[in-house]
Amino acid sequence: MAQTINPLGKKIISVSTEFCGRELVLETGRLGFRTSASVVARYGDTVVLGTAMISPEAVSGLDYFPLSIDYEEKFYAAGKISGSRYVKREGRPSDEAVLIGRLIDRPIRPLWPKGYRHEVQGVATVLSMDPKFRPDAVAMIAMSAAFMLTGVPFTGPIAGIRVGLVDGKPTAFASVEQLEEGQLDLVVAGTEQAIMMVEAGAREVSEDQIAEALIFAHKAIQPAITLQNELAKKVGVTKQEYKLILPDEAIISQVDKWVAGKLGAKLRVAYPERNDLVNDLRHQMHEHFAAKLGDDFEAVKNDYDEAFTMAVHKDVREGILADGARPDGRKLTEVRALSSEVGFLPRAHGSSLFTRGVTQAMNIVTLAPLSYSQMIDTMEKEGEKRYLHHYNAPGYTVGEVRRLGSPGRREIGHSALAERALLPVIPAETDFPYTIRSVTEIMSQNGSTSMAATCSACLALMDAGVPILAPVSGIAMGLMTDGKKSVILTDIADAEDFAGDMDFKVAGTAKGITALQMDMKVHGLPVEILKKTLDEGRAGRAQILEHMLSILPKPRSEMSPYAPRVEAITINPEKIREVIGKGGETINKIIAETGAEIDIKDDGTVMIASPDKTSIDAAIQFIRTLTAEPEVGKIYENSRVVSVLDFGAFVEILPGKEGLVHVSEMKEERVERPGDVVKEGDHVTVKLVAIDDRGRLQLSMKAAQRELDKRNGKK
Repeated sequence: MAQTINPLGKKIISVSTEFCGRELVLETGRLGFRTSASVVARYGDTVVLGTAMISPEAVSGLDYFPLSIDYEEKFYAAGKISGSRYVKREGRPSDEAVLIGRLIDRPIRPLWPKGYRHEVQGVATVLSMDPKFRPDAVAMIAMSAAFMLTGVPFTGPIAGIRVGLVDGKPTAFASVEQLEEGQLDLVVAGTEQAIMMVEAGAREVSEDQIAEALIFAHKAIQPAITLQNELAKKVGVTKQEYKLILPDEAIISQVDKWVAGKLGAKLRVAYPERNDLVNDLRHQMHEHFAAKLGDDFEAVKNDYDEAFTMAVHKDVREGILADGARPDGRKLTEVRALSSEVGFLPRAHGSSLFTRGVTQAMNIVTLAPLSYSQMIDTMEKEGEKRYLHHYNAPGYTVGEVRRLGSPGRREIGHSALAERALLPVIPAETDFPYTIRSVTEIMSQNGSTSMAATCSACLALMDAGVPILAPVSGIAMGLMTDGKKSVILTDIADAEDFAGDMDFKVAGTAKGITALQMDMKVHGLPVEILKKTLDEGRAGRAQILEHMLSILPKPRSEMSPYAPRVEAITINPEKIREVIGKGGETINKIIAETGAEIDIKDDGTVMIASPDKTSIDAAIQFIRTLTAEPEVGKIYENSRVVSVLDFGAFVEILPGKEGLVHVSEMKEERVERPGDVVKEGDHVTVKLVAIDDRGRLQLSMKAAQRELDKRNGKK
């Protein structure tokens, strides 16, 4: 293979190390000549390009860090062409790609200085995918390495791995099959010193097992972190000049003096009263400085507003760290007031309303036949998905005027977290042959709507009569730390989330954890604090679960009368074509005549769905008749005479199955001409007395009559 020449005259630099049983190679200078920096990461047959772009100038007027990170799936990386009939090129990223983009973003975002306002874009593109493991961790390493080479004030590097439990032990880069069939699918990302991000789906795994996996993962990522530092040193990174855009110190001082004595205990009341008090105080602050500065205030109003927000956050932190006093006056381990109801939407198959403090989530469950399952066609996966959770949170839920639109990254992320929390308790397809769609409509937000979505979805599933394996509850935990003292908070609200250092969401059953998501706002945490958070979260989950079960202790035994009933029968796979018929003629006839929906799988499983049991029974009878095999000794009533000949009559006992009634088998007495007894189109009762070695059916009308007389007690 010819050596690529860098047109900028730079060397192609490569470093490598052993990483979790395979060689990890990081290379720069071969691809992406005009990027701020680009790195190719190779691990097994997986190749990921990480590209970083940094704007040369800071963007003024922003009150946030303009960072965007995207993950690009390419079908060619897996040697695939999209299975879609109409669209063959990659378009809008799949939900899975959005979630992995968030996965990479979350540990990277906190590692930039406050006030950094240069536009930053990172793109991780999968060029080749080793099917033995998922490529997201390699993409995370490629992206972190690219940022390390830009010279920006990124205090990385970070690295991540996906961990499964194999034979009860944490295993890095577990295979897709091991992750799907095992108890744990855990992603951990961190720096050299601490863990930054955790994302997990689990099958009722204990807190101790999670803690063990976290320790394993943080140790395992260290070679990838060391390798990135080695690459940066070998390249010789040029530091970028930058200026942080921070609130004016003089303005901060003025606002701090003005709010002195107005915060603290005076604001420690329950939500939403606290929010109203803070908003009123903010308005008074604006009026005060507008009167003082006159026309000059409008130009600096945002700076005063940001300084006020900083003062409120500082007050929240000081109250918790110094006095153990939360903004709304709760104890550190206290859950907000809970209330719920189920079955309040009359036509929905299942519905619930879960309220925790000011946070409120409504969930609606809809059941449908398996034919309504979602088709999955991505770089990594293809197949069907029968349990779906969708999450919506319009602007009115936070008191804002906001245009409606398609779900954003946050909505997709919250949907996935709640779905992951409940998936382990969804009954198997063989036990409950339905597609299940669960939609959470957030009605009001004030902290941890994803966990409210989890709780409301669980209640709605039970209300719909879905026989879940165990009820699931979820809670969000928070943290305040000053480096010396750390305080863990149960059931955090918005004020604590905005001012805090960690957002830790955990869901599970009484037996163990089913989903976990942790994000840091500081430079990571040791496992000991995370373990303590898990333990305190278990107590909070238990309290919420107790409340939920007081509303509905178990799934309803009967489904809504408006939900479809689904029954399954099994036929010989060789008979499928007979049920479908030429061009679908037969199956369409069954659907039209019975009103049932029919779904046939390749293994011969036939799903029949309808809200009407009579409709299902009629369809089943139709299909059983079509696919039945002739049985010697069985009596077939109402069988149609197909033709009459000199020596007997041919009778159809099953669709497409005809046999001969010889003239001697028509009556006990002698019959001279078959036409004297039957005519074409007549319906008669016959008994199948034999099938010869050529498969021909021998029928008897008189044998059938004898047996019927015997059953009725006649001689």
